[in-house]
Amino acid sequence: MKMHLSTAAAGFLLLAGIGAAAAQDVIIAPEQETVIREYVKKQPLASVKIPGVELNIGSTLPETVELHEVPDVKYRYVVVDNRTVLVDPGTRKIIKVIE
Repeated sequence: MKMHLSTAAAGFLLLAGIGAAAAQDVIIAPEQETVIREYVKKQPLASVKIPGVELNIGSTLPETVELHEVPDVKYRYVVVDNRTVLVDPGTRKIIKVIE
């Protein structure tokens, strides 16, 4: 009986963790993404390489990477490997990779 309760408790905690991770996902409205794309086209940046950092949502960019502002958008961007990367400036975590 204890084994079943432990397994059930572990399953519940796993699901709770997944829910917490999903709650941290940032959703960019299509209109806002369009604004960002147009701004990036008008203000082109040279693409940079960041060795050792994978371009995945949640990856953290090092302090040495300069983040650039988009007017009226709280996130910053940088172009890495010719891909526009949106970053939370407070945590420096990637929130979206725009192809």
